[in-house]
Amino acid sequence: MKFILSFIICVFAPFCLLTDATVHKVTLKKIPETPSQKMHRYSQSSEYLTQKYFGGSRHLQEANQMVFSDPMGNVIFDTGSSNLWVPSTHCTSIACFLHRRFDSSQSSTFKENGTEFQIHYGSGSLEGIISQDVLEVGDIRVKGQDFGESVKEPGLAFAFGKFDGIFGLAYDRISVEGVVPPFYHMVNQGIIDQPVFSFWLSDNDNDKNRGDLGGELTFGGVDTSRYIDDIHWAHVRRKAYWEVELEKIVFGDEEIEMENTGAAIDTGTSLIAMPTIFADLINKQIGAKKNYAGQYVIDCNKVPSLPDFSFVFNGKLFTLKGSEYILKAQNQCVSSFFGLDIPEPLGPIWIVGDAFLRKFYTIYDLGNDRVISA
Repeated sequence: MKFILSFIICVFAPFCLLTDATVHKVTLKKIPETPSQKMHRYSQSSEYLTQKYFGGSRHLQEANQMVFSDPMGNVIFDTGSSNLWVPSTHCTSIACFLHRRFDSSQSSTFKENGTEFQIHYGSGSLEGIISQDVLEVGDIRVKGQDFGESVKEPGLAFAFGKFDGIFGLAYDRISVEGVVPPFYHMVNQGIIDQPVFSFWLSDNDNDKNRGDLGGELTFGGVDTSRYIDDIHWAHVRRKAYWEVELEKIVFGDEEIEMENTGAAIDTGTSLIAMPTIFADLINKQIGAKKNYAGQYVIDCNKVPSLPDFSFVFNGKLFTLKGSEYILKAQNQCVSSFFGLDIPEPLGPIWIVGDAFLRKFYTIYDLGNDRVISA
C-alpha cells in the first residue's frame, strides 16, 4: 500500500488556494489496484529497497495505490528519500508519456538551474536537470523550490507506476546534488510553526466503510483525533532516513535482543524488510512458504491463530496482530516479512513500511530529531 499526494507547480498565483493556517492537512485517497498489480508490487519489494537503500539509488518506489487526486499530478510522499522530482515535457521515455509532465514554458515563476542529476536503478538511470519554481501541495505554497525534471525514465516500474514523481521527506544529508528538500523550505520560510509532519494511514482492506479514504498527512503539527494512545518517541540514530534504534523484537513468547540495529520508518514501501535470517525464521514459524515469485504465502485459514509480532522502540512494544502483518492479494495471504541484507556501514537495518504505519500514527519531528508514535 502506497500513498501519493498531488504535486502542483502554480503558474498563475491568483488561482492558487492559500491559507494563513500554520497546520496544513492533506487527505490521501485510494486509487484502483487489481489483485495482480498488488501481488506484483509485493514481489518487487526486495529489488526496490535494495536499490533504494544501498544500490546507488534512494528513490525507486513500488507501484502505488494511494493518491490525492488533482489534475496537475501525483507524487509519492516518501520518508525514505529526500529529493523532489517529476517528469519533464523534455522527456522522451515511454514512461514520461504515460504520466503528467512539468512544462516550464507554461510557468511564469520558473527559473532555470541546469545542474544535471542522475539516479541509478537496476533497470538503468533516471536522468534529468535541476530546476526551480513555486511548489504548491495542498494549501501550502513554497517559494524557490529546486526540484528534478526527469528527461529519461528507465524500465516498466516508472511506466506502470501509479505515481508521476517523488516528494522526499527524509533528511537533507541524502539529497542528490545537495538540493534543499521541500519540508526544510516550509520550516525555513515560516510556512509552518513547528518543524513537524505526521502521517495517518487508514486500513481500507479491513474497513470497507471508509471507501477510497487512504489517510492524511499533516504539515506543521499533528491531528490528535487520529490516535487515542499516549505518544511515545524514539530518537533518530542517524540523520539520513528516519531511522530509530530497534532494541528488541518479540514474536509470540520469544524475545530477541537486537544489537546496534536500526529501523527506518518508511512511508515509501509496503512491507517490512529485515535480515534474511530473521525473515526465514519468522516465516517458517508461521507456516509461510515461498511461491514462484519469492513471496512468503500462508494458508488464509491460519491467520486468526498467528502469534503477535512486536517491535521495541525506546522501551515500548508496538504490536502487530497476525491479521495486520499478513496481507491479502489475489485470494492469497502474503507475509509482510521479507529478507533484505543491507551491509555495513548502513546495516544492519530493518525497513518498516505500511504494514506498521496502517496501525500506528507517526510523527516526524525534525526539530528534535525523533519519531513519535501513538
